[in-house]
Amino acid sequence: MADEKLRRHFGDYLATAEVAILSILAVLISLTALASIARSGRLLWDTWHQFMVVADTDLVLRVLDQLLVVLMLVEILHTVRISIRSHTLVTEPFLVVGLIASIRRMLVITLEAAALTKEGEWTPEGATIFRASMIELGLLGVLIFVLVYSITLLRHSPEKSEEEFSDPDAQPRDKKGNSNVAAPSGGAA
Repeated sequence: MADEKLRRHFGDYLATAEVAILSILAVLISLTALASIARSGRLLWDTWHQFMVVADTDLVLRVLDQLLVVLMLVEILHTVRISIRSHTLVTEPFLVVGLIASIRRMLVITLEAAALTKEGEWTPEGATIFRASMIELGLLGVLIFVLVYSITLLRHSPEKSEEEFSDPDAQPRDKKGNSNVAAPSGGAA
């Protein structure tokens, strides 16, 4: 009896520590996202002022890169919020972060390849870098397809979602996803 009480209290303390750590992590991620937004705003302001003089796509892509970092941080923050609220680890936000990171990498590779081909001189070293970049772009394309397909499968899976964990009125389901409650008899459909 005393062991069970000790285990229960120890479990409560660990749960409190988990919530405290996740809360601190959420604050730090929020501050990082705000700093990235401020940096993006600064880059956008500089781009706008330089746009009148020179049209530089490098600055625009850097702003887009920073905003995608902010989007990834927001998705991670969403995952932390779900973990604090339901004490479960949800898979979909991690897939979304991977998707955003892959798209971000594709943009960077495209920028580097554009800079490589803009120079006009085609060196053997440049050709090797360009070939490796195209292979990486192809692999990233496949990875993006797999991530999107995985997200689609997760959304259409009959397993319990995060919302069902917190919904006390949700009907229990069996392994096949069918409701365990008998359908009402009568004429109303």
